[in-house]
Amino acid sequence: QVQLMESGGGLVEPGGSLRLSCAASGFAFRTYTMSWYRQAPGKERELVANITYFGDTSNYADSVMGRFTISRDNARNTVYLQMNSLKPDDTGLYYCSANIFSRRRWGQGTQVTVSS
Repeated sequence: QVQLMESGGGLVEPGGSLRLSCAASGFAFRTYTMSWYRQAPGKERELVANITYFGDTSNYADSVMGRFTISRDNARNTVYLQMNSLKPDDTGLYYCSANIFSRRRWGQGTQVTVSS
């Protein structure tokens, strides 16, 4: 079955960096656009970034543009989110996601907390 497993979250000070990973299985990873979403406490889940299956096109939320970079390794069935210059507003639960067989699939999420 489809599985998405995020890792790499943690507690970091403002200005710090984290790299999230999402290991995918159960579907033809290399043929799907992959996305990262996040949800802060009391807020709706929002799209952070996505990347096409060849990795040649990526899109970012305005709030993370220039600080976050999404990438993928199709040989390892893994998508990454490099997060630099982190701010307290980046705090939230980060989810890996893909729209597979007309249904959006989610991982369990990994917590990112930016605080001094």
